[in-house]
Amino acid sequence: MASRAMVVGEARALGRSVASGAKTLAAGTGLLWALELVDSLLLGGRLDAFGIRPLAVDGLLGILTAPFLHGGLGHLAVNTVPFLVLGALTMTRKRVDFWVVSIVGALTSGLGAWVFGGAGTVHIGASGVIFAYLGFLMARGFFDRRPLAIVVSLLVTWMFGGLLSLAVPLVAAGISWQAHLFGFVGGVLVARVLGKELAKKAPRKR
Repeated sequence: MASRAMVVGEARALGRSVASGAKTLAAGTGLLWALELVDSLLLGGRLDAFGIRPLAVDGLLGILTAPFLHGGLGHLAVNTVPFLVLGALTMTRKRVDFWVVSIVGALTSGLGAWVFGGAGTVHIGASGVIFAYLGFLMARGFFDRRPLAIVVSLLVTWMFGGLLSLAVPLVAAGISWQAHLFGFVGGVLVARVLGKELAKKAPRKR
């Protein structure tokens, strides 16, 4: 009876966690679409001026705003599916991982675009954060070493590994490969730090 109650309790807790994670992703996606609809239909794309402008001091503000801005509904539509899928997978261990990777990814991708983006360019879009999810999930199995983490890493590499071509300068000309590359690096760094923390907490075999 006790074991059955424990299983039921864990299933309910998992259900609540999944529902909460789905609400978080739905709210984030809704916010992105609401902003882009207002910008595209009412403001004529003027919000894009608040993106990252490399090496301009006032362009640093774009590090905070760029992930919420897109160059049209088509640009946002392309980012929506990987945001939902990779964002959901980022929550498979703990939902707080999603927030940590999102924040670190926004900072590393934003700083990378600001430093290496090139004069006269403006960088916008959630793709830098999406690449942080990608880096985190691909590296997590290596640093975590638990079966589920390894399976998720292999699955993500198989499904989304081709996106890495968009982080290569010569291949990804005309798009913000800088944000992609440094977002990916930020995600890998988070996977490494969290993996070390898990290793410290794991019981040692004698």
